[in-house]
Parts: sequence; structure tokens; C-alpha cells
Amino acid sequence: MPTNAPETPPKKRDPFRFHHKHSHLAPTFGESWFALKAEAFARFFGTPLFLGGQTVIVAVWIFLNVAGIVKFDVYPFILLNLAFSLQAAYAAPLILLAQTRQAERDKAHADADAQHREELAVANEQRQELAAQHTEQMIELLKQNTELTNMTKQLTERIETLTSQLHKKMLEG
Repeated sequence: MPTNAPETPPKKRDPFRFHHKHSHLAPTFGESWFALKAEAFARFFGTPLFLGGQTVIVAVWIFLNVAGIVKFDVYPFILLNLAFSLQAAYAAPLILLAQTRQAERDKAHADADAQHREELAVANEQRQELAAQHTEQMIELLKQNTELTNMTKQLTERIETLTSQLHKKMLEG
């Protein structure tokens, strides 16, 4: 039976609804300007651009001092070692903090994914139960239909018998 009423679209569910409660973990070092710059700096350490740039700077540093063009850090390059130590002193904590926070984010996302999978499993079980109920209802309706068909057949045969008997009586009488 067709209706002219517009169909309401199904409610769209947010696929990231389990992740929202962990959104505070998204920026590794927080939301401030310094935090965003610190995270960008920590991420920059492992890039080819950083490694290549550092290699070029060290090569130029050593070349300028060995060739005698400048003499601000002669062999054994104490100032260069100090610069590397300073860089390591800042880089190591930033990288460790980034790894720790990334592990926290990974765990939070894994928990959210597990919750989502659990919800899907529950929804699937509910759909299977509903399908089983519908199957039982269909079987019951088919049984009732079969009974009604048999009753209709019996009544039709009874009417045919009565009609034949009535016809016979009218022809005799």
C-alpha cells in the first residue's frame, strides 16, 4: 500500500563517536603555540630534510675550520661536540615525550576501536535475533496459511458434495 508521506532518512551515526572522548590526546604536547612548535620540531628530527641539512652544516663547519678559512672551532671541534650535545639534550626528551603521547593515543584509539567492534557485535546479534523471530513468524504464518488452505479445500469439497446431492434431489423430485 503506497503512501505519499516522505520517508525519513535513517539517522547517520558518527563513525568516530568512540574516539571523541580521547580527542584531548590528539596534540602530543598540548594545544598552545609552544606545544605545537615543540611537536613539529620533534617530528622534524627524523625527516630526510633534517638529516641532510645537518650533514651539510657539519661538513661545511669542518671544512671551514680545517681549511683555515675561519678558526672559531679548530680540531677536535669542541664547539661542534657541544652543539651536538645541546641538540641531543633537547631532542631526546622531545622524542621520548612524543613517543609516550603517541603510545597513549594509540591505546586510546585501540580502546575506542574495541568499543566500536563490541557495539557492532551486539548490533549483529540483535539483527540475528530479529531475523530468527521473523523466520519463526513466517513459518507460523505459512502453517496457518496451509491450515486455511486445507479448510478451504474441505469446505469446497463439502459444498461440491452438497451441491451434487441437492442437484440429485431436485432431478428426482
